Amino acid sequence: MIKGFIVGLAVANAFEWVAHKYILHGTHRPGQPRYSPVPRSMKSHWEHHREVRKQHFADDGYVQGFSNWRTRNEVGSLAVVAVAATVVFYPVSKGMVAAAWYSAFNYYSIHRRAHLEPDWAKRKIPWHYDHQMNANQDANWCVTKPWFDYVMGTRVVSSDQLQEDNPLGIALPAAVAQALTQWVNQHFPAKYVEQKSKVIETEMHPERKIQTLAGE
Repeated sequence: MIKGFIVGLAVANAFEWVAHKYILHGTHRPGQPRYSPVPRSMKSHWEHHREVRKQHFADDGYVQGFSNWRTRNEVGSLAVVAVAATVVFYPVSKGMVAAAWYSAFNYYSIHRRAHLEPDWAKRKIPWHYDHQMNANQDANWCVTKPWFDYVMGTRVVSSDQLQEDNPLGIALPAAVAQALTQWVNQHFPAKYVEQKSKVIETEMHPERKIQTLAGE
């Protein structure tokens, strides 16, 4: 069961990456709005982006709780995913089922706290802070842990202050963290933001970037 649970955590992190990129953000279509197989979730997510950009990463939707439609949509979507994962994984591994439900609860807990306590988010999940406050919001797709952003080459670091101690995003002994970071940097290196004038201008006027992305 333990092996299944560990595999399930990896699968859940991969799903975070895929769902965030293709469902919540949607895919670009030349001359048309972005496409998502779940348009309501994409609409909710872009409203979330607008909110956090205006409020320095805070989102009042989490203060309002279930009276806010975006919060209801997020929780409902996570429940649907967990149920679907249960149906798929149960014949294979009960550990993977447990990981699916744990990951759903963990995702909501971490995401909610991050947008209620932005300073905590900058310290604990800087990759997600980068995702929403960086000029490039089509990167850093993982929320709970940055694993598949490293695997897929989409971890984009905006500053040294928003660089996690190690690519696993968990507390490790200094020597282990250093060795792991060196190995990952050789095989799955993170990218870094180039501070060009266009980027700086976008950071000064984030609403322009958001409007452009949402309309693509």
